[in-house]
Amino acid sequence: MIGPEEKRARFLKMHASGCFVLPNPWDLGSLRRLERAGFAAVATTSAGLAWSLGKEDGEVTLDEVLAHLATMCPATDLPVNADFEDGHAEDPAGVAENVRRAMATGVAGLSIEDQRGGRLHEPEVAVERLRAAREAIDGAGGGILVGRAEGMLLGTATIDDTIARLVAYSRAGADCLYAPCVTDLGAVAEIVAAVAPKPVNVLLWGEAMRVADLARLGVRRVSLGGALAASAWHGFDAAVRLLIDEGRVAPRDPSFR
Repeated sequence: MIGPEEKRARFLKMHASGCFVLPNPWDLGSLRRLERAGFAAVATTSAGLAWSLGKEDGEVTLDEVLAHLATMCPATDLPVNADFEDGHAEDPAGVAENVRRAMATGVAGLSIEDQRGGRLHEPEVAVERLRAAREAIDGAGGGILVGRAEGMLLGTATIDDTIARLVAYSRAGADCLYAPCVTDLGAVAEIVAAVAPKPVNVLLWGEAMRVADLARLGVRRVSLGGALAASAWHGFDAAVRLLIDEGRVAPRDPSFR
């Protein structure tokens, strides 16, 4: 197996040019299928993990997240980017300690959100939390730090506010910038230009978005969040509904393995 240092170096190189898709497995089974599909890296999903544990997104504990990362990272030669939510701490010192623990699992990078419990941190607080994460990652030998601006996802920020935060997060040491729920291509282009030459991550949100369109705008990486996990659970629910309503299951696809 490839060690964490090599995976981190490979992941860093992926952020230098081009555009890549970063799919989100939630367990070893989904990880294996994404490996076979040929993806070069993966990212965990807080929602997917929560659903697999019978919880809602945001209810998973720090220990559960760390155990998940400690299972996923050594099991693959692919770089793993951790959805580390808000760092699972309120203050910068707590963020730094938790990031050190996450890095010890072998992740190639991780993201830190600027919200806690549905409330955005003040910009200066969010910056200090990212600086603490940056120092912790560097102390662990390096890795990608993703600064996430959650205001558009929460519906509490304008695109101008979001861009201002992303610029500040870039200056605080984030290697990659990410604002979930930005779907307007013009706004995506504004973000790419504002934080250049730092790479930008965009979440595929809705049927209208296409990887090729984002790549043309200069987006470096495209992630799916909980979309793959949601698709799997929708299929499960549909099969259960068929069993309840008609007392049968759909024919099994012979290609499934």
